[in-house]
Amino acid sequence: MEKKVAFYTLGCKLNFSETSTIARSFKNEGFLQVDFTEWADIYVINTCSVTENADKRFKTIVKKAQKINPEAFLIAVGCYAQLKPEELAAVHGVDLVLGATEKFKITDYLNDLSKNDFGTIHACEIEEADFYVGSYSIGDRTRAFLKVQDGCDYKCTYCTIPLARGISRSDTLQNVLTNAAEIAAQGIKEIVLTGVNIGDYGKGEFGNKKHEHTFFELVRALEEVKGIERLRISSIEQNLLKDETIDFVSASSRFVPHFHIPLQSGSNELLKKMRRRYLRELYQERVARIKEKMPHACIGVDVIVGFPGETEEHFLETYHYLNNLDISYLHVFTYSERENTVAATLPETIPMKLRQKRSKMLRGLSVKKRRAFYESQLGSRRTVLFESENKEGYIYGFTENYVKVRSPWDPSLSNTLQLVALRKIDEEGLVRFDFVTEEIMA
Repeated sequence: MEKKVAFYTLGCKLNFSETSTIARSFKNEGFLQVDFTEWADIYVINTCSVTENADKRFKTIVKKAQKINPEAFLIAVGCYAQLKPEELAAVHGVDLVLGATEKFKITDYLNDLSKNDFGTIHACEIEEADFYVGSYSIGDRTRAFLKVQDGCDYKCTYCTIPLARGISRSDTLQNVLTNAAEIAAQGIKEIVLTGVNIGDYGKGEFGNKKHEHTFFELVRALEEVKGIERLRISSIEQNLLKDETIDFVSASSRFVPHFHIPLQSGSNELLKKMRRRYLRELYQERVARIKEKMPHACIGVDVIVGFPGETEEHFLETYHYLNNLDISYLHVFTYSERENTVAATLPETIPMKLRQKRSKMLRGLSVKKRRAFYESQLGSRRTVLFESENKEGYIYGFTENYVKVRSPWDPSLSNTLQLVALRKIDEEGLVRFDFVTEEIMA
């Protein structure tokens, strides 16, 4: 009888792309993939370690799987599995823990699916994670996450990613283009480029630090892939987002006017403590350049609150800086101490209640910013890519510049691009529209 496998992914787009690749390796071995809420022989949990919360959620997900099938074989992979393999192996019900390089050879470890009292660990030293495994995810057949780069050479004081994923390394340009063509062949309309530090693309492509290709060359080459309607750059460091890339996107028929650029703090003093590779003035320049070339562009910002030594003045400096910046939304992270990071050893820790209060203030600012951005787009014509899920009688979609819209459910709209006129913001804070023409692209 066909064995069944189910997957659960925590964390970032990169994890989703890698889960999909791991799932394909199971299919190649004759496994049937089922939803995580269904009975399966094997449950694979792809972990994240960016926040404290992700660590705790792991145990909850293990319990969910055990409720469905107490005899199931449970496997943990991903960043948390690399950083804290013993901790995960000790969680009741976990049978196998695979680190950064081993997760892509997962089916090689499935000789014996009998339950263990303590999970077996296969995790290399992170220095050995120096080769590249390409991957992409296909979720709802509307958009795909295409991994182009992995690892990071930056030494930000709060971050465990280099410890969990190793050095910066990239896929070959040819392999990225091959994966993009495979995605296009499946009728998917949008590709989101993903990685740990995608602006560093090209480094380590041939097992060294030499850039064989640059991120800009990657962008230029992807523009030529037939069959993909939209290309979206996910998070990119401001010091690696060059004028040439911004200018190219502004004139592109495929790359969309949407950038997500981590800031982390609006205080230069804290940026230096975080060992970020820029000051706030550069961030302002990047935003100004984007808005000059693409006034309708959507700009998202990552920001951390409660970093050690963040005084009320530092926080207000960040708040006012963001309030005055022409951005569209924020991803707010409440700082949490991570083992083996420099920041965890710094004095002047901020009480958790104060961190949460500051986080709430910035999340409120984000709501205000998103609303103002949506209002600025009312009356304009945009192209919406509709998703394929019926959510309580509505179909949802995103414009090229990341305005979220909704409309009464109509299955014929699924995975189509439609030209619309943005009309009003509804009670849910989403945008309603009128169709301008019939479907403009199949």
